[in-house]
Amino acid sequence: MSFCNRLNGSLAAGLTALACWGAAGSLSAEAPTVVEAGQDGVQRAAITLDSYSYAPGHLVVQAGKPVEITLTSVTSITPHNFILKEPAAGLDVNLDIGAGKTVTVRFTPGQPGVFTFYCDKKLLFFASHREKGMEGRLEVR
Repeated sequence: MSFCNRLNGSLAAGLTALACWGAAGSLSAEAPTVVEAGQDGVQRAAITLDSYSYAPGHLVVQAGKPVEITLTSVTSITPHNFILKEPAAGLDVNLDIGAGKTVTVRFTPGQPGVFTFYCDKKLLFFASHREKGMEGRLEVR
């Protein structure tokens, strides 16, 4: 077998493995992070904002109890925001989080449901961060 055939075979195997890994990764759903209330009754969570992602991206909280989320951006240049708008559920959050900064938000969800939070920052003529996948879910039970 020539060097080129071996190289092409290795490349094909690598690309196949990468495609399978990518497909498996995109099909698996992130396990939700269940946020427990502290002794003071506040449900506290921390979310890291990176390039076009929130981690964790799925929080589960209880309705009628205060929620406090600490948002930390680990980017060095790109600013982000955290938008969670569902006024009927008592959710009306729109916070800017500068690159390398930390911001804390507190709210009390009024009703159960699954609500999307996202970053809508964008540069002129480019897709928004949300369009690039920067969104998550707040599940209120």
